Amino acid sequence: MRTGPRSGGARTRRRSSRRAPSNQQDRNATASHGLVDGRTAPSRKIKLPPDITVAQLAERLEVSPTAIIKELFTRGTAVTINQTLDYATATLVVEALGHTVVKEETKPAATKQKEDVVLEVAKQTGTTARRRRRFEKRSPVITVMGHVDHGKTSLLDALRETNVAEGESGGITQRIGAYQVTHNGATVTFIDTPGHEAFTAMRARGAKVTDLAVIVVAADDGVMPQTIEAINHARAAKVPLLVALNKIDLPSANPDRVKQQLTEHDILVEEYGGETVLVEVSAETKEGLDDLLEMISLLSELEGVRADPRIPARGVVIESNMDKSRGPVATVLVQEGTLRVGDTVVCGKTSGRVRALFSDIGAPMAEAGPSVPAEILGLGALPAPGETLIVVVDEKAAKVLLQELTEREREETERMSLDTLSATAGEGVEELDVIVKADIRGSVEAIQQALEQLSTDETRVRVIYSGVGPVSESDVQLAIAGNALITAFNVRSDAAARSLAETENVEIRNYDVIYTLIDEMQKALLGLLDPEFIEVMDAQAEVRAVFNQVRGQSVLGAIVRDGTMRRGAQVRVLRNKKQLLKTTVTSLRRFKDAVREVTSGYECGIGVGEIYDAREGDILETFHIEEKPRF
Repeated sequence: MRTGPRSGGARTRRRSSRRAPSNQQDRNATASHGLVDGRTAPSRKIKLPPDITVAQLAERLEVSPTAIIKELFTRGTAVTINQTLDYATATLVVEALGHTVVKEETKPAATKQKEDVVLEVAKQTGTTARRRRRFEKRSPVITVMGHVDHGKTSLLDALRETNVAEGESGGITQRIGAYQVTHNGATVTFIDTPGHEAFTAMRARGAKVTDLAVIVVAADDGVMPQTIEAINHARAAKVPLLVALNKIDLPSANPDRVKQQLTEHDILVEEYGGETVLVEVSAETKEGLDDLLEMISLLSELEGVRADPRIPARGVVIESNMDKSRGPVATVLVQEGTLRVGDTVVCGKTSGRVRALFSDIGAPMAEAGPSVPAEILGLGALPAPGETLIVVVDEKAAKVLLQELTEREREETERMSLDTLSATAGEGVEELDVIVKADIRGSVEAIQQALEQLSTDETRVRVIYSGVGPVSESDVQLAIAGNALITAFNVRSDAAARSLAETENVEIRNYDVIYTLIDEMQKALLGLLDPEFIEVMDAQAEVRAVFNQVRGQSVLGAIVRDGTMRRGAQVRVLRNKKQLLKTTVTSLRRFKDAVREVTSGYECGIGVGEIYDAREGDILETFHIEEKPRF
């Protein structure tokens, strides 16, 4: 290692590299297209890891980093020398430079969930207290999933003897609710997830925090798309399934048909020799509810659900919303430890001191142990659903942990992917700019995801801003600047916002049912497309004789086979189903008389406005152009 001052030679080398002759720059630029010194660079096999920086890739390719930066820039993406490229993007560059990619063998590593990263960083930064673990039995956490309107919430209503379902817009659940039910002295925590397809992400989040998934299927309706999706979520989360066959009291109920449908999706119930428990219930008559709770307790006992209530609490955000009088409110399911009033917590990108805890029925609590859902007050901002909550030793520790998590997230978002590359490279795509406001964060997330899925190769939705709470004057100002429309889901607009929107002609659309919102947005998106112009055939005639060619037109004898042939109409000439030309009908004659039109079944003389090698058997088709909206 050199310890003395930098030598003059080193300084000279550095200066000379800055004054490199232009032909060296030309060689680097040429290398970016597979050429070196005017010759094609030999193709090589380049080993690539899952992630690689631009500088590292340049070294492996033996080209200047500038060559790679230029290559990506021509594809619509600007990068820096230290930016990390994923495997797919790096492969794109390597192949563009004429080389072959070989995947570099790496040791398999376990994929970390986001909450694992939070715990790992918390441990590294010393922001949580360490205690010896002692596991105890806890209440099972049950996720209730299924298709829309199959009775999930009504079933929970019957179990809780409450009336949650009547408060839901459109009769569907549009957020995740967490409830506790006591049966024979034992407590069970239920998570009710929405059934509509727009809430896929919310249902997936529900499955990841559960011990057992109860799939509710209506006995009269059977297995539906979201039923299958719920089954897949539960399987992905590797949790056992229990099927609750609801609405068996209806005359149209057909349990055997539903059981048969389940076998088509690899769900074999015990009655058919399988291992999946199926309980027939009715939320309306309360039939089978005790059996359902009994089987839930039994299956949970077999799973051996346990947790340590003595360690600092860790949980997951089920939902969050902004309350006018109480500020940010988060519904959290405690997974381990005990959360207490006064604890300092980090929750997603925010932190705070727990000022108050409330149970699922709104009663104040001093603490919440494992498997207990609780509303917490005291956070600095709204956390996103699915974020991890963790108790730290003090506010200083919270700042350290948040700073480290932010740094990790920044590094992660710097990574490029082919998806990003494709999105930025797209040109000529019509965009519908939208601002999304909703009552809770989960709805914002679900709406944004649903709107993005409406995008096509020609049009796409771009959510320029989303947030929780009523539509404000600043939202309208943003809509004016961005020429956007505003969707307000389960929220209203304040007076100033309404006044400004009316003055500036900004459209605010209010919804309380998500599939209505999606349907209208799809229609608005289609409205961005130019209409299609299609050719509509009016008549078809077959050439029977070729007469002469006079004054720049071919005169033909024909019989009209279909429709009405009109003078002045556009016409195409076909032979063996191949188009020879497009022109116009310049004249029509019946015997010696000029006529304006000839109907089907009649012979006529037809003049077409172009001389061509006409033959008997040619087909003449007249047509007109119609404008067709893109719906």
